[in-house]
Formats: sequence, C-alpha cells, structure tokens
Amino acid sequence: MSETPPRALTIAGSDSGGAAGLEADLRAMTVCGVHGCVAVTAVTVQNSLGVSDVHLVPPDVVAAQVRAVVGDIGVGAAKTGMLATAGIIEAVAAVVDEVGIGRDDDRTPFLVDPVAASMYGEPLLADDAMDAIRTLLFPRAALVTPNLDEVRLLAGVTVTDRDTARKAADALHDLGARWVLVKGGHLHGSPEVTDLLSDGERTWEFAGPRIDTPNVHGAGDALASATCAGLARGLAMPDAVAYAERYIRRAVAASYPLGAGTGPVSPLWAVADWDES
Repeated sequence: MSETPPRALTIAGSDSGGAAGLEADLRAMTVCGVHGCVAVTAVTVQNSLGVSDVHLVPPDVVAAQVRAVVGDIGVGAAKTGMLATAGIIEAVAAVVDEVGIGRDDDRTPFLVDPVAASMYGEPLLADDAMDAIRTLLFPRAALVTPNLDEVRLLAGVTVTDRDTARKAADALHDLGARWVLVKGGHLHGSPEVTDLLSDGERTWEFAGPRIDTPNVHGAGDALASATCAGLARGLAMPDAVAYAERYIRRAVAASYPLGAGTGPVSPLWAVADWDES
C-alpha cells in the first residue's frame, strides 16, 4: 500500500464549469502532492461566461463537513474560498476554533482567500459578510491572499505600485492576519506580475513577466490552494508561497480556452503521458 499523503481542506463553493472554486482547489492540491478534502459552502450554476445562480449550503452543514473531515482524516492545513454570507462565515469561524485550525503556532495553519470580488472587480459579498471576513476570519488567519480588487474593498487601499502594495499589506496585517500576500495580477498594464508577502515587518517579492493569455479563470484559487498544500507538507510560510508561485506560473502558461468565455489555468502540464501499450 502507498503511504498516505499530507491532507489539506478547502472550505469553498463549487464551480460547475470546473475552472475555479473547490474544483480548482482540488486540481492544484493533487498536483502539489496532497490529498484534498472539501467542505462545500455553495453550489454555483456557472460556466466560462459567469455565474447565473447560486444555491447556498446551510451554515450548520458547512461546519459539520469541517468537523467530520478533521475528526477522522485530519488535515495539515486548511483554506477558505467562497463563503458567501455572514452566517456561513460565522459558522466557519466557530468550527475552526473547535477543531484546532487557526493562526497560532500550536494550531493547523488557516489560509483565508477572501473571495470578495470577481475577476472583473465586482463585489461578491454583502456588507455584513465583508465585515465578518475582517473581524472573524482575518484574526484567525495564518495567511490572507486578496487580489487587488479585494484589497480595495477590504482595506480601502488602491494598489498602483510597490509602495501602495506595502501600504495595503500593512492595513490588512492590522486586521489580525499573521501573514498577508497581496496578489498583483489585477494590476493591468504592468509588464510584470509582482506578489508581495509581508509578516508586518519583513517583505518578500515574487515577480515574473506577465504571461500573455486571457485564460486565467481560477488563478487565485489555484495559488491559494498550492500555498495551502505547501503548508500541509510542512513548509514555512515564505517557502510555501514561493512553491505556490512556481506552480501558478506554470499553470497560467498551460492555460487553455474553454467555452465561449474565459478559460482556466491548468495543472495538466504536470500530468505524464500514459503509454497504454
């Protein structure tokens, strides 16, 4: 029998198009060498053109999924994705406290990907849910991974360059997260993509040339999930982020068109060709 791999948990919504959400999370986690478990928060009616409907999972059922997975299988790290409502966020905050997931050193690392804005910049959360992310999830987070539109909505900082990225990281760190990763992919017009990691005192920059592709659906989910996988495998935070940055650059380079809209970033570069003979 093979050895059981490290385990990681995603608490997120489902994307019926398979490009983002927990489907993207599981694709990235698998390629990054961990067994992915899920707590489903919502079922979306979604394709490459966008989301046309959402069915929310009751908060107590979301919490029960987390409790069931951690109590039996155990996880080395956990992350959030789309949480949708203040009620679900409150349930997640309570259950992660219960099962030992959080930002402190003696607890399982908790990565908060605050899915608060679409890839086009539109808000995805009501005001009370946005406040719940700030007040309930950030103080529990080992790492938060907002894109630039989410930075603007959550911290009121518009990022235009490295100085404002550092200002944004400081503002988000003040909300309670131990580490902050400000993702620069939405700074359109820049020939480089620079992500800034900060612990409130030191900063690390991960920069590379912008890859010329419109097919970037699920990129934020995949980056957060690859980081979560690195943490589940025991990497220190800067090393886990560096590991995920290498993964996402290859996934963006391997992205492909899908449907009539935006295609997904892809883990398929890591899949070996099978010789069926």
